[in-house]
Amino acid sequence: MKALFISYNQAMSEKVMELLDKESIRGYTLFPLTHGRGSFDGEPHMASHTWPAMNSTIIAIVNDSKIDSALNAIRKLDETAKLQGIRAFVWDITEAM
Repeated sequence: MKALFISYNQAMSEKVMELLDKESIRGYTLFPLTHGRGSFDGEPHMASHTWPAMNSTIIAIVNDSKIDSALNAIRKLDETAKLQGIRAFVWDITEAM
């Protein structure tokens, strides 16, 4: 099993939810407001007067077999909205209860 961590501009929320449905990723935890700044470019998303954009973050625990397809879908979504910002990371899950 893997943990799929996705952080994205809130403007992309509907598209991210559609992506999860298409990829059959049902269970997740949503952090509706997260702050952040891209590693290389893009403006900070701090929910402030100066930097008003806001991020959301999702973490889902998924079967290994779904990761490649999900990451490809996230890459495609990122290509359609580069200025909005979406990033995904994957971790191994060694135990779950």
